[in-house]
This record gives sequence, structure tokens and C-alpha cells, in this order.
Amino acid sequence: MVNTVNTRELVLDMLLAIERGEGFSHKLLKDTLDKYDYLERKDKAFMKRMVEGTLERQMYLDFIINAYSNTPVNKMKPLIRCLMRMSTYQLLFMQVPDRAVCNEAVKLAAKRKFVNLKGFVNGVLRKIASSKEALPTPSREDMVSFLSITYSMPAWLVKKWIGELGEETTEGVLKELLEISPVTIRMKESVSVEDKAALLEQMKEQGIEVTAHPYLPYAYTLSHLEGMHQVPGFSQGLIAVQDVSSMLAVEVAGIKPGSLVLDVCAAPGGKTMLAAEKTGTEGIVIARDLSDMKVSFIEENAGRMCLDQVRVQVQDATVLDESMIEKADVVIADLPCSGLGIIAKKRDIKYNVTPESLTELQALQRQMLDVVSQYVKPGGTLIYSTCTINPMENEENRDYILKELPFEAVSLDVYLPDELKNETTKQGYLQLIPSIHQTDGFFISKYQKKM
Repeated sequence: MVNTVNTRELVLDMLLAIERGEGFSHKLLKDTLDKYDYLERKDKAFMKRMVEGTLERQMYLDFIINAYSNTPVNKMKPLIRCLMRMSTYQLLFMQVPDRAVCNEAVKLAAKRKFVNLKGFVNGVLRKIASSKEALPTPSREDMVSFLSITYSMPAWLVKKWIGELGEETTEGVLKELLEISPVTIRMKESVSVEDKAALLEQMKEQGIEVTAHPYLPYAYTLSHLEGMHQVPGFSQGLIAVQDVSSMLAVEVAGIKPGSLVLDVCAAPGGKTMLAAEKTGTEGIVIARDLSDMKVSFIEENAGRMCLDQVRVQVQDATVLDESMIEKADVVIADLPCSGLGIIAKKRDIKYNVTPESLTELQALQRQMLDVVSQYVKPGGTLIYSTCTINPMENEENRDYILKELPFEAVSLDVYLPDELKNETTKQGYLQLIPSIHQTDGFFISKYQKKM
């Protein structure tokens, strides 16, 4: 097959779609890479890095472009704005010859009916290219502005985190969220020591860099891989993609064989699968989510991992299911949240979240907690977790559970590795911070229902 696909144009179209609100970056990127799966590995890697990098560095790129352009970025036509951002990203962060970046950008502008802007595009990009050794930098006099531009994070969020975490920790978080995250996997606990060693060796033979995770014996990080379907053991259901923070949320639940576990917002099913391994075949894990599409992801994972004890259902977590009242030994409530702890994986989150949306999310989470907490048996366990770094959604909701619902806090320490234990884990909760811990930003809390 003759490759006539212009990979830069595909990137441009994805960035335009994201700007227009037509989809989230990780989904658009996956769909595009699946559609053009016949492209060479290096072409797909090039596209992936350019989309993700342009998004995660967007505010810094705008700062640089504005320093050399007479037309501010926010006044540019959307297509030209996206073209300038992705081209500037290539100039500053990718090993692409300056001449190629400028020439391809000019060609794309002309192809997309902006012939009259070829000179503008070429002129600004060449100025940036020739100034790479002496680019402007934001002033440290205004620390919020400095961090916002340097790490491409909205100023209101930077200010919020400085108030909650302090300046040093905030800068560490911002820096960590720009790092390329390795893929984290969980090996099925039923895999024998010999089979585990064989799988890990096969991965290394494929050129995959494998590192044992320090927090859990069955967790590993993988780098230098093209896709999960080629990873030994994945298609056979022996491994699952899951961040260690999510694994820990299940570990601290203390699930016993034969338990009835209800995972109320379960898609794509990482916690469900681990919970099912904990219950064994004599137990049941009911995995619910809001739509057919979401539960299809859970079904796919349960089928691949041969976990027949998983029951998948479509259910709105804000609507009470009277048939489940006080039936579950464990309820896992990993509820919809702002996602501020996983920005490194879903880069457009930071541009979509607002102070108002955080208040709305807290109200939704409490509405769900009022409902799903009723499914826990007296003496049973409730796990409340989120993938965010935000006290409104985390510690404040913990206070709400302890004050308004019939639960008491339970220490996490018996289930955690020593390096994660602290004063809060004794009180039943843990806030994981990306720059401090080797996980996503994640909140975990545990409660027992009063008898």
C-alpha cells in the first residue's frame, strides 16, 4: 500500500476537533490510530506525541507564539491557531528539522484554503526557530503566572493548589503531570511464579522495558511498547492495565473469598476485575455504570480475564435500587470526579474543569453517596475514592460521610506498604500525589457501616 496519508494533517484535524469540543483527546487519538492502524509504528508514535504534547504544553506554546506574532493566538483562525501550536511544539520539543516543520506548516495552510496566510505562518515559525537558544521566559515575580505558563496549567488551578499544597509541592505536581507516564499493569494473582517469570521475560524479548512497582507485588510498569494487544499475556487474560492507585483502592477494602461486592461506577472495570479475583469463584462482583457503552468495556475485560463471577448491569448511581439495600459486603464508590490526578493521561481535563464544575461535582458525589451507601450491609465496608487532587471532592466528602451517613472510619494501615503509611492512613484515608508517590493523583478512604 502506498502511504499517502499526511500524518500532520491528521494531527491538525484531531486538535481542531478537540478545540471545537467534538471529543476528548484520548478517545479521538485512539479512534484515529485504530483507523490508520496500517501506518508504520514510527508514524503512529509521531502523531501520538504531537497531539499529546501540543495539548499538555498549550499555554506555554501560546506564550512563545505571542512573543513573535503580531496577531495574538486567541485572535487567530482556529485552524491556524492549531497549526501554529503543533508546529511550535515540533520546533521546541521534537527532533524534527526546523526547515521541515516550517515547510510542512506552510503546505498545510495552503491546502486548507489559507493561502493568504502562508507568509504569516512561515515568518512566525522561522522567528521562533532562529530564537530557540534565547526564548523569552515568564517572570518569577508573579509565581502563579510563572507556574501557569511554564507548566501550561490554568492560573486559577495553580493558585488553588499553592493554597492547599504549598508552592514547592505544587511545582512538583505540575512538573510530574508533564512527564510521559509508563503503562502500569497488574498480573493476575493466580499466575504462578514460573509463568510470571516467563511472561516478563517474553516482554523483555519484545523490547518492552519492565519495572516492578514498589507498592504491590503483582504490579509492573511497562515502557517502549506499541499497544497492549501485542503484550504477552494480555490477550490470554493474565494481565490488566490499571494504575497502582486504583489497585490500592481494592486492596484496602479487605475483600474476602465468597463476598458480594458492588462496584457502582465501574467502567472500564479495573477495580471490578481485581475485586473478582479477591472474591474467588464462590463470590459475586456486580459492576454497574450509566450506559450500554460503558458496561460493554467492563464485559470485554471480564470476558478476556475469564471472570465469570462478574455481573455487569446498566444502572444510574443516583437512582436507588431497592433490591440491593443492605446486600453488599463491600461497596466500591469510585465516583465521577474532576480527574485532576490523571491530567498526565487525559491532557485536556485541565482546560475543561472550572471552579463551578468542582462545586457541581461535589453535589453529585454526595447525591450518589446518599444512595449507594444504602447498599452496604451493617458491618460492611464502603470504599470512597476519586482520581483527583481536590479537598472539596476528597476530604470534605469524607467529612460528609462521617457526619451525615451511618459509617465510621477504618484504618488503611494493615493493607498498605510501609512507605504509604502516615497519620491520615491511620484515620482511614490517603491522598496520593504524583510528585510524591509513584501513582496517579488519587484519593482513597474506607468506612464500616454501623451495626
